[in-house]
Amino acid sequence: MTDAAALTTVMRTLADPTRRAVFERVANAGEITVVELTRGSGVTQGAISQHLKTLKLAGLVAERPEGRRVYYRAQPEGLAPLVDWMSHYGEFWRERFADLRDLLKDIDP
Repeated sequence: MTDAAALTTVMRTLADPTRRAVFERVANAGEITVVELTRGSGVTQGAISQHLKTLKLAGLVAERPEGRRVYYRAQPEGLAPLVDWMSHYGEFWRERFADLRDLLKDIDP
């Protein structure tokens, strides 16, 4: 399984629904600025900036300055701890359901 601290960081970061929505918009955009993220979001530019800072610290987004603008893009490898954790438990539950299926077959008259 994966490093517990990294997993906790990613899960806590994505637990906030607004931050998760910001991450999804960044991931879907390829590259996007704070101004573009703020438009139509119902969230202030300062709040968007704070969410981006948290996402960056968690390794989920990267920034690229260009003149006065800063472009943000998703860092898919930042999701690796979460993917590893889900893979581990996906395997765990598949095995349990297979055991349950076998048990039910054995008791079926």
